[in-house]
Amino acid sequence: MTQPEAAQAHNVLGGPLEPCGTDPITGFYRDGCCSSGPEDVGSHTVCAVMTADFLEHQQRTGNDLLTPLPDYQFPGLAPGDRWCVVAARWLLSFEAGVPAPVVLASTHRRALELVPIEALQSCAVDVPSDASGLS
Repeated sequence: MTQPEAAQAHNVLGGPLEPCGTDPITGFYRDGCCSSGPEDVGSHTVCAVMTADFLEHQQRTGNDLLTPLPDYQFPGLAPGDRWCVVAARWLLSFEAGVPAPVVLASTHRRALELVPIEALQSCAVDVPSDASGLS
C-alpha cells in the first residue's frame, strides 16, 4: 500500500486532514489518519468515536469491530476508541439511529461521496480528553 501525500488530504470541512487516533492506531494505512487512496476500496474515511451502541449495531450487521484480528493489525475496539470506519457502514448505523459521534476535522473528504455532510454534522463532536463516559 502506498499512502497518498499528506498535503493532498483534506477533511470534510475543507481543511487539512487531522489525525483520528493512535491508541489504537487507526486508518487504512495504519498512520493514525483517515487517509484514503485507490487501494482503500471500502473508504475507511469517517473518524468515529466508538460507543457501545454503535459497536453492537456494527456487530449485528456483520461488521465485528469488537473481536481482535491480529493478522490484519486490528486490535478490537472499545467505547471511547477513535477509529476510521467505512463510510457506508457509518451511514448504515446513522440510518438505524445508532451513529457513532464523528470528528469532522479528522474525517476525509472522500466520505462525502457516500455520506451527506448534514448527517456528519449532526453527529459532530469534539473528542473529549476522557472518553470513558461513552460506554
